[in-house]
Amino acid sequence: MCYSALVIQSQKKLARQLGAEFDEAAYEGLFFDRLNKPGIKIPKAMDDAVLAEGGRLGELVRDWRGRQAADLERLRAEQRERLEKALAKLAVKETKAALNDRRIATNKIAQYGKKLDDLERSEPEAEDSRIWPGEYSAVVVADGRRLIRPMRYQCRLPGWTAEIEKQFEGTYNARRDKLGSSWKRLFRKNHGLIVAEKFYERVDRDGRKVEMEFAPSTRELMLVPCLWSYDPQDRLYSFGAITDDPEPEVAATGHDRTPINIKPEYVDAWLSPESRSESELQAIFDDKRHPYYEHREAA
Repeated sequence: MCYSALVIQSQKKLARQLGAEFDEAAYEGLFFDRLNKPGIKIPKAMDDAVLAEGGRLGELVRDWRGRQAADLERLRAEQRERLEKALAKLAVKETKAALNDRRIATNKIAQYGKKLDDLERSEPEAEDSRIWPGEYSAVVVADGRRLIRPMRYQCRLPGWTAEIEKQFEGTYNARRDKLGSSWKRLFRKNHGLIVAEKFYERVDRDGRKVEMEFAPSTRELMLVPCLWSYDPQDRLYSFGAITDDPEPEVAATGHDRTPINIKPEYVDAWLSPESRSESELQAIFDDKRHPYYEHREAA
């Protein structure tokens, strides 16, 4: 699987890399929905890229951030009050409950403060572009022209409802050996691409679960093919990244999958699959790039 990845979210960078245009209607629909529906998770880098463009989309981001800041300030104030009460009790008598309240309140005050700082921070950080299953990412698709469209990283397959997809949480991972079965309604039809700097996996190491970071030693950006779907009822674009058997250095860490990394000359063919045979598309995967993936335990 690709448990997490550092994905380029900036439309300017994607335009330079792949000549793609901004799908403004799709972004506006997503950002409007976020104001009214809980649970929509968008990486800060995507918000920042949209905010830099200004206009109606920028207003939607500023509105959301304003609401978030107000909620965080309220939550932090509640924890400060909790901390004051705990300290007052501890000044009289040390109790387990008061110690616990002091610990929890102190941690939450710091947590809410960090989130507030991130909302206001203008300097980008690498983690701003990172996605996990259930979060949104910029995906390049072809619809008469190359478009950058925001999609959730966890595919809701055609015909599924929100309830059905809860039973299949692994649909962010489109296994190559399942494209003709589980993914057959999307393969050779709805193709996309994400541009990634790194990917992350959880592996067993010496009896403990650790997070490993993988990055091409060439420092080239990874062109990861995806399959996507659209649910008109929930106005939901969603996708899964295609993975293959692991590269040797990935397997050596204890993980059994690696995102496919196609060559730049195959981007057009991948994004326009309708007139291509399955063997032609599989040949793109057979001729994928094989950079050495440097790896380390993530910080």
